[in-house]
Amino acid sequence: MCPLISRRFPDFIIAIFSLVVFFPAAVFANAQDAKDAGGLQVVTTLFPTYDFAKQVGKDKVNVSLLLPPGIEAHAFEPKPSDIVKINKADIFIYTGKYMEPWVEDALKGVSNRNLLVVDASAGIEIAVKDGCRDPHIWLDLGNAQVMVERIAKALARKDPANSDFYSSNAREYNTRLAALDKRFKETLSGCRQKTLIYGGHSAFGYFARRYGLRHDSPYAGFSPDAEPTPKAIAKLVDKIRQSGMKHVFHEELLDPKVARTIASETGAHLMLLHGAHNVSRDELKNGATFLQFMEEDLDKLKIGLECK
Repeated sequence: MCPLISRRFPDFIIAIFSLVVFFPAAVFANAQDAKDAGGLQVVTTLFPTYDFAKQVGKDKVNVSLLLPPGIEAHAFEPKPSDIVKINKADIFIYTGKYMEPWVEDALKGVSNRNLLVVDASAGIEIAVKDGCRDPHIWLDLGNAQVMVERIAKALARKDPANSDFYSSNAREYNTRLAALDKRFKETLSGCRQKTLIYGGHSAFGYFARRYGLRHDSPYAGFSPDAEPTPKAIAKLVDKIRQSGMKHVFHEELLDPKVARTIASETGAHLMLLHGAHNVSRDELKNGATFLQFMEEDLDKLKIGLECK
């Protein structure tokens, strides 16, 4: 059974959402009011879609991140205030039903008929591992470009007067993504080590497939809530000892206790590999970007995988 279980809200919670959002219409700004107040109001779930929308919309959009800074993405469940926030938006962008299984029920509490709901995973083939759907589509930079295009089309649909602006920004940003994608391919093709030992949950499957790597994690499925078995940890310990690998990677915003155990057993060094699910408060405040995280990951992989 897939550990990442779809979350369904109890009926009374949905009822509360409905009561919250069915206040008089004067409470909420319509699309034109939002534009007058500083651009399209866009609500996103995860950091990648948040940053993509900002890069494409620039000063013509006001983008907010539903996921609070510092919160692990898989553990998030929206509050009534989050549903109100979605209801007031012009556009709501989520990553896909496998990453945010709560969206379907949450949208039942939304009364804004002008809200444009965007599934950023549309048109992307969802990978399956051990019977589970892998939601981490953005870590394949080819998929990231598809997501950017979809977001640009959504902004243009809601604000057709600026469609050329959004299309131009998307092309420019995707050129940068494509250039980084090329650097990853060229760099990682010349590494001594070809296995990414990840002490966190299996987030880098798409990434590993795109760049010809093997992705090994002691976690079953894609949820960080599951506890890996001692047997799975021991298997990775043996693999590191046999291969002579000097680094084990861990994920952002979680205590790297499993990666630390593997490192202590093998003498390997811990190294953060950022999956960009979410950011810390300081990272958000300092204007961290998706490209920044990916470029930092490349620098770390050069060391961790012993690349030329």
